[in-house]
Amino acid sequence: MIKRKFAVVTLTALAVFGLVLSACGGNSDSGSKATNELEQIKAAGVIKVGTMGTYPPYTFLNEQKEVDGFDPDIAKEIAKRLGVKAEFTTQDFSGLIPSLQAKKFDIVISQVTITDERKAQIDFTDSYITNNVKIIVNTKNTDITKLEDFKGKTIGVGLGTNDETYLRTEVLPKVGNFEIKTYDDVITSLKDLDAGRIDATINNLYALKPIVDENGFQIKAVGEAIKSDMAGVALRKDNVELRDAMNKALADMKADGTYDTLFQKWFDETPAK
Repeated sequence: MIKRKFAVVTLTALAVFGLVLSACGGNSDSGSKATNELEQIKAAGVIKVGTMGTYPPYTFLNEQKEVDGFDPDIAKEIAKRLGVKAEFTTQDFSGLIPSLQAKKFDIVISQVTITDERKAQIDFTDSYITNNVKIIVNTKNTDITKLEDFKGKTIGVGLGTNDETYLRTEVLPKVGNFEIKTYDDVITSLKDLDAGRIDATINNLYALKPIVDENGFQIKAVGEAIKSDMAGVALRKDNVELRDAMNKALADMKADGTYDTLFQKWFDETPAK
């Protein structure tokens, strides 16, 4: 009799234990979210987008103080193809990836260059643009035409950007000592270059033209392109459904001509094939 009671208690305990395991997700899908982020975005009707907002023509605030530019247009088109609206948050570039990881927004589209270092922290869509980076100097400067001329000079660069990493990890060890001054936005770095407070910066030509035209900066690009960067839409890791849906949207945009139209709108030329 005692043995039978013990067996009943044991079976009951096992059943309860099994229910607890089930409630805790003890099956093979225990690590998966109840609803993936793509489904959450579609249910909310909004995809939250982080962007710099100070980097025309890629991303900036227009006269109506609305987020505008090539990157926001790409984001809006992706959102439309997902069946939602894009909602933008602007902040300094150096804080965009930490804010993405903190879930302040769903994606970042702000000329985030695809690098192995960043891929260790976040995921990317396929590239949506390739930019050629050149050395930029004051029009009066005749001392700098190549990277080797940086030695002993002060070079400005965006804080937290791929260009900063490139200068510190690739150029500095090869060229020798030079000072790197970092900036939270491109306009300030070009103001300092125009005023002679730095000797050079590196950037791509698409980013420079509207700023130079508006401010009358006396600067110029010199030499050949020092590197080419591919930018992608950044998102948190393990969001396979969201990444795949955005990749499909980008591919469809390129296939139906929408991408070419947006590129022509902002850069006055068709993208290189």
